[in-house]
Amino acid sequence: MSSSTFPVEPLRNCHNCGAPLSLGAIVCPQCHTLLHGEQLVKISATAKAQEERGELLQARDTWASALPLLPHDADQAQWIRGHIYKLEISARNNPDAAAAATAPKYQWAKRLGPLAPIAIVLAKSQAFLLALFKFKFIFSLLAYMLIYWQLFGAKFGIGFVLLILIHEMGHFIDIRRRGLPAEMPVFLPGLGAYVRWQALGVTRQTRAEVSLAGPLAGLLAAVVCAALWFSTGNTIWAALARTGAWLNIVNLTPIWVLDGGQAANALNKSERFMVLAACGVLGFFVRDWSFAIVAAGLVYRLFTDDLPPQGSPRVAGYFIGVLAGLALVMRLVPGHLFASR
Repeated sequence: MSSSTFPVEPLRNCHNCGAPLSLGAIVCPQCHTLLHGEQLVKISATAKAQEERGELLQARDTWASALPLLPHDADQAQWIRGHIYKLEISARNNPDAAAAATAPKYQWAKRLGPLAPIAIVLAKSQAFLLALFKFKFIFSLLAYMLIYWQLFGAKFGIGFVLLILIHEMGHFIDIRRRGLPAEMPVFLPGLGAYVRWQALGVTRQTRAEVSLAGPLAGLLAAVVCAALWFSTGNTIWAALARTGAWLNIVNLTPIWVLDGGQAANALNKSERFMVLAACGVLGFFVRDWSFAIVAAGLVYRLFTDDLPPQGSPRVAGYFIGVLAGLALVMRLVPGHLFASR
């Protein structure tokens, strides 16, 4: 069997409609939603990657691990059984490739003697480097950087774009660590950036945590800039720290196009009110109207009909924690330091 494992957590209630579930259920009896959609997405991504590497037998076993999570007569299950058969035929007709795929990885590096560890590190980095240098990512990043360079000068313009990149990489890394497929960020000059990923079958809590991972990365970048300002006294770092914190706060406004929108989708009414109360306290602490924007969005979301069947105290705490960290940066880095620049 494949070395990849996909733990399946027991579900008590449907993530979609909140209906109670019997032990071992794979489909909600009320709304007919597949209950293990997130695990199925991970399995699919892993199996496809194995096929691309020529690991046909491992891919077969990975696809097979999805069958217990699907109804026997489901279209997906029928497709997987047919695909497993094709993989077995391909492996049988090409035994040399199958044997090579099952051989220990990086065995070839032993021939390089003392250079073997370096060669292995480069080989393991190949997939990341290929993703990093995709044309769409590089071209959009350079175009984005050129525009802000012209608008704000080289230092602030490049630093500003790097803050946006770190924010988007927060999303990308969080998605990939969950075993889900994602593409490198794409930048839209004048509008922002986004990470494209396959969220089909993923729970509201996972979507929320992926959305909050961007502002969390933005918070860490703002903290680094603030620390550089404290140590060097150079106000360009203060400008970047405060700007980065402000943008990430506004980005947490719970409307659909922003990260706060997906985060709020996982919160019930009482949890949304908790985040709203936190915005009030933090806004008074910082005396900045960015928190009023987030609060206004939360007031609106108190009266929408998109409440989840179950809340998520974990997401609520995550949301408030990121807001509090950003507020601290805003408090420690006064805006008057660079207002005249």
